[in-house]
Amino acid sequence: MSGPPREARNQRGHDSHEDRLAGAAQQAAERAARGREEPEPSLGYRLGQIGILGWAIILPTLLGLALGHWLDRSFGTRVFFSAPLLMVGAAVGLWSAWKWMHRQQGGRHD
Repeated sequence: MSGPPREARNQRGHDSHEDRLAGAAQQAAERAARGREEPEPSLGYRLGQIGILGWAIILPTLLGLALGHWLDRSFGTRVFFSAPLLMVGAAVGLWSAWKWMHRQQGGRHD
């Protein structure tokens, strides 16, 4: 028979289970302490954030579309400028919203 006796193997497995349980309890206590220090924002604050994100995406998209439409009228093209500038505006809006969300998190990591 090679390897440690059965009782020693069970003891080691039991110890690692207790270590994991203690680690999980410590993480839960730390999260609870952080929750007391930094309370969850209100519903109104969250709705305001959603509104800001919406405008951060929509405004560059509409500006790209307006510029593209003006260029299309000026040069007599159909959607030669409107379609690409619409996509560029949406990309800029999504990128700016993504950057804003990461600035709002400010270093909180779970």
